[in-house]
Amino acid sequence: MVTWDRVGSARGSESLAPRYDATMAFDEGLAERVRTMLDEVDGVSERKMFGGLCFMCDGNMCVGIVGDELMVRVGPDGYEAALARPHAREMDFTGRSMRGMVYVDEFGISEDDDLGGWIDRGVEFAKSLPPK
Repeated sequence: MVTWDRVGSARGSESLAPRYDATMAFDEGLAERVRTMLDEVDGVSERKMFGGLCFMCDGNMCVGIVGDELMVRVGPDGYEAALARPHAREMDFTGRSMRGMVYVDEFGISEDDDLGGWIDRGVEFAKSLPPK
């Protein structure tokens, strides 16, 4: 379950930010879809992080699930292009934007082709980093 909190910025403007119910850390159905799509990728592991589930490629986070949203690590160079896509928004897990990471809402990942495209972006960035 997602509820919304009002969050103020340093400029005095206010926006809504999601607050996830701790009893539902991540959507298990979405996790299964992601697992299936990552099945052919070498070096994939899972770790509980960010209050949800993260998928790692060679020790580097590529995608994750918080509630019913997908987190995608796109890196600083892919950040603006990712934000320009439908249903994507900045990852502001701590109330501050985490440049290089985006959330994609459930409407942006409802089709397997769309989910696969986001996963590919995350894997591509994670694989560009040195293994941990």
